[in-house]
Amino acid sequence: MTAAGEASWFETTGREVVYEGFSDVIRETVRTPDGEEMVREIVRHDDAVAVVPVLDDGRIVLLRQYRQPLRRYVLELPAGKMDVDGESPEEVAHRELAEEIGHDARELIHLVTFQNSSGWTTEETHVYLGRGVHPVDPPEGFTPKEEEADMEIVPFAAEDVVELARRGELTDAKTLVGLLLAGPHLGL
Repeated sequence: MTAAGEASWFETTGREVVYEGFSDVIRETVRTPDGEEMVREIVRHDDAVAVVPVLDDGRIVLLRQYRQPLRRYVLELPAGKMDVDGESPEEVAHRELAEEIGHDARELIHLVTFQNSSGWTTEETHVYLGRGVHPVDPPEGFTPKEEEADMEIVPFAAEDVVELARRGELTDAKTLVGLLLAGPHLGL
């Protein structure tokens, strides 16, 4: 293993972009340590940021948002792609809170950066705990579109969010990771 944890003996011998769009799909041919070749498809996607926003009264704000791959609404944390050049994860967190829930956080605590599914996508998600959450105006020129135009803002008591997770009613990975790691900060 190299210092960065990369297996240097896996050699990429071919690379083809097979689709470019919301996500890009790349097909790579890789030579394994025993000399065999394998083909892997990799989905290249923008990294993302998610925030566990905690209101002054202790409630946690979730969104009920439609997700086409599941063909249903999902309760999840406010989150968004890092799709503005030069924006830091913290800047994206502030922007997404303003756009999605009309609030911002006075304090952001970085909880974790995780790989969404390291076997097939490059996407990483930076997760923050947001404290001192307060109302703000949306960013200048922002108009909700697509799924964002149909989101419902749903504040929950922290204990109720934990119970929803235990009952399997929260299934979104970034939401579960965020709540698990925010728990000790919130006395859960």
